[in-house]
Parts: sequence; C-alpha cells; structure tokens
Amino acid sequence: MPRLLHIDSSAAADSSVSRALTRLFADTWRTRGAEFTVTERDLHRDPLPHLSDAELHYAPRLRAGGASDAATDRYPAAEALQGELIEEIAAADVIVIGAPMYNWSLPSALKAWVDHVHVLGTTVPFDTPDQPFAGKPVVVVSSRGNTYAPGTPGAGTDFATPALQQVLGQSMGMAVTVVPVELTLASRIPALGAFVDQAEASRAAARAAVTDLARVLGS
Repeated sequence: MPRLLHIDSSAAADSSVSRALTRLFADTWRTRGAEFTVTERDLHRDPLPHLSDAELHYAPRLRAGGASDAATDRYPAAEALQGELIEEIAAADVIVIGAPMYNWSLPSALKAWVDHVHVLGTTVPFDTPDQPFAGKPVVVVSSRGNTYAPGTPGAGTDFATPALQQVLGQSMGMAVTVVPVELTLASRIPALGAFVDQAEASRAAARAAVTDLARVLGS
C-alpha cells in the first residue's frame, strides 16, 4: 500500500503557498487509487518540542555512558516521540515537505523535526555506513517571498533549501527534489509589484511540477 508522508510547516493557516502545493501533491497522490494513503503531520499546528538533551542527536549506544541503562532511560517520552517520527519516515514510500523560507532559513517548527529524525548511528552513518532511508523520494516545496535565482540580488542567500538538501539528501541519503516557488509576496508588497507576472509563472510551474511528481513517485 503506497503511503505518502505529508509534512507542513507554514505559519500561514489560510494563505500559505507551500500548504496549497503540498495539498495539491497529496490530492493528486490520492487520485491514483484507494491504496495510495496519506499520513499528515502539521508541524506548525502541532509543534514538536525542541530536543530535551543533546544526547538525543545520537543512537543510544553512542551517548555518554554507552548502552547502559542510564544512557537509554533518561528521557523515555522524548525517545518515544523520536521513534514515532522516524517510523513515519520508514513507513512512507514518498515524503512531501512544505518548507517556506523564514528569514532566509527554515521555520523553527521544521528545524525541530529535522533535529528529531537526523540521528547519528540510527538514521545517518556514524560508526556504521548505514543509511536506512537511502533513495527514499522527498519533494521539498520551497516557497519564498522574493527571488533567489542566479543573477538576482538575493542569489546565494537561500539558507533553507541547502540545509534540507544536506540533511535529507547528503546525510540521510534520500532522493531530494526541490520545487521552488518564488516571489510569493509580489501581489502584497508594492516594491515587488513589477514581478507579479513572474510570480504567477513561478507558481504555475510549481503546480505543474508537484502534480507530475505526485503521479509518478512511489510507483
């Protein structure tokens, strides 16, 4: 039974561009048949706590104290949540993530999720070469109010998508596809008014991309 993990992180409840695109992905996924199911996690409406201890960045055997009971039983609730989030990834055939750019970086809600699932020695290599999620398709919908394309004044200042490409792609080994949608503030900010047509074209291209990906990934 093909399963999609649908993750949102936008703080905009009704006007979010990233939410609209991840929802389009999920709706298109469902049209492929009743067996194409969706697990939803809304990181803004149901935020995760920050890690309660830096040792949770590591598999139990790598924590201070090694594999002793003291190293593995200090934070049962935090470990249970971490295990739940990792299991959601394991159970998914495809993941779609809404990742709006906030202050040139990730929403804090999404960063908290990353910190829970990027675990040295468990989901990423450390003392072993294992990448249990290697090759798993991840679609990152990267929405941003301005443009950060090559040759623009904002080029090189996108610190959101490179972080996800590094963590999910390079470190965890997943197959990351970024679908950018730019100039989402063009219709709201007078200084960006000259870019309304460019913004509409970017949104149309993003809609086409997520629709196409939702039709073929997980086959």
